[in-house]
Amino acid sequence: QVQLVESGGGLVQSGGSLRLSCAASGSIFSIGAMGWYRQAPGKERELVATITSAGRPNYADSVKGRFTISRDNAKNTVYLQMNSLKPEDTAVYYCNAAVWARDSSGYLEVWGQGTLVTVSS
Repeated sequence: QVQLVESGGGLVQSGGSLRLSCAASGSIFSIGAMGWYRQAPGKERELVATITSAGRPNYADSVKGRFTISRDNAKNTVYLQMNSLKPEDTAVYYCNAAVWARDSSGYLEVWGQGTLVTVSS
């Protein structure tokens, strides 16, 4: 019953910026690592960035220096600030989290439905 809901996707020109948000809701005891993945047309889903519960980030080489992942544990929310966007960043972006639901006995992997980011030339 725990859900992740992404927002902030849309159409942006090359060189522009977008900020994605992903909020977890439901009966949550704890949230561990969170992350962002993306899937471009005709390609496999790939990791974009992850962040530990303590706020330690990790990035794919393709976005390093351009994207910033952050989280607000009080709001059960993870963010992805995307700057200097390129057409090759066009993809559906998915939020991911390890969530310990209140009525469960451990962490489970939860995925959001995705939000489309389109970067035009």
